[in-house]
Amino acid sequence: MTLTVVAWAVAGWLVLVGALGIVRSRDLVHTVVALSVAQSGTYVLLIAAGFQRDATVPILGAGGAGSSPVVDPVVQAMVLTDVVVSATVTALLLALTVQIAKRHGTVDPDQLRELRG
Repeated sequence: MTLTVVAWAVAGWLVLVGALGIVRSRDLVHTVVALSVAQSGTYVLLIAAGFQRDATVPILGAGGAGSSPVVDPVVQAMVLTDVVVSATVTALLLALTVQIAKRHGTVDPDQLRELRG
């Protein structure tokens, strides 16, 4: 099995496990952690999409591009953006979870449904 196939399989597995954790979660904090796991799969997915065997770094000298292929720097920038967005979403969701726990005394979604009246 090649490295690319393994990376795609790991990315799919992380997204699947994260989605399964979100669906089966009985705690809001567990749901946020499961979402973070699924988002980690997107990092691996983006890196796997931009992988090129025997490619060099995307720093070109004065002569411009040589004959060897270079790795696409846009994929690396997208992963970095994905990390920042993931950290922001996780912080926001955990802050909301803290506020829900303060107001309602629970982070169990089933008990929160009973509050609808």
